[in-house]
Formats: sequence, C-alpha cells, structure tokens
Amino acid sequence: MCLLFSWCKILEVFVIANKEKDLFINEQIRAKEVMVIGPNGEQLGIKSIKDAITLSTYAGFDLVMINPNANPPVCKVMDYNKFKYQNKKKQKENIKKQREANLEMKEYRLSVAIDVHDFNTRVKNSSKYLEKGHKIKAVVRFKGREMAHTELGREVLERFAEALSSVAEIEQKPILEGRNMTMILMPKKEK
Repeated sequence: MCLLFSWCKILEVFVIANKEKDLFINEQIRAKEVMVIGPNGEQLGIKSIKDAITLSTYAGFDLVMINPNANPPVCKVMDYNKFKYQNKKKQKENIKKQREANLEMKEYRLSVAIDVHDFNTRVKNSSKYLEKGHKIKAVVRFKGREMAHTELGREVLERFAEALSSVAEIEQKPILEGRNMTMILMPKKEK
C-alpha cells in the first residue's frame, strides 16, 4: 500500500509540473546526479541530488532543473518564485510590444470635390477606427487639372482633421507626393 501511494505521489507531482509547464524543483527532480550551477552562474560540478538539494537549502534558494535532456541534467540554485515572476513580467512586456507593433494604419481616400455625405461617412468610420487605437492615413488624389489647385486638397484634409479633432491629433501634416497629398492622424493619448 505504501509503495503504491508513493508511486501515485510521484506521478501526481510529474503531472502537476507538466500541466503548468514549470520546471522541476527540489524534491521533484528524479535524477541521481546533476550538474549544479550556483546562484551567481558559477559551475559547482556534478553532485548527487541529495548534496545538491542540501547545498541549495543552505544557500536559502531552490534547486531548479534547467536542462533535463543534458547528460547529467543541469540544475541551478536560484529563487524559483522570483524566476517565475520575472518570466511572467517578460511575457507581458513582449505581448505589449507585439500589440503596439500590430497596430494598423487604415487609409481613407478623399477627393477635392467630395460630397458632404461621403465626407461625413468617412469621418464616422475613421473615428471608430481611431477609438480602437489605430492610425489613419488620409489621402487626396489629384486628377487632371486639379493639380493646379492643390490648396483645395489641403483644405479638405484640414477639414477632415478638424472633424476628427475630438478623437485624433495630427501626426504628419499634409504633404504633397506626386499626385497624392497625404496626412497621418493618430489617436489622442489619454491623460
């Protein structure tokens, strides 16, 4: 009965460690000998598991199996909770950076002779997009003789920016590039 109970406990510990995708620590390590790395990164050599655990407890840390596939397995003396906390913090930071990198830029095409209803529709759609945290690129394309009156396109873009002034601020003022005049709007930063 006692042998069966201890075997179940070993399986339970193994399953818990694999479920959480955690590293094995202290008594969870089942190797006979391990390569021990100290808390400052120095190699302490190959030691029996009992010696390694007593060494880590005297230092006030945990013995954590870093590389179970090595021969012998590599264990490090460290504060396991601090290690987990730092990993979680790094993951959150990476996710945050990834979100910032995935922000899209939506392009809205306007014309010099845009109708009031079309203009209002583009303003409404772009304000929804800006509220999600994305940037807007407003473009006026000049056709034929409209190139002689680029100031009309600039007025349309400025009117567009003014209509969105409650949710956006100008990142890049209107610039003429060939036949296109572009302006970039970004969402207002909350204070």
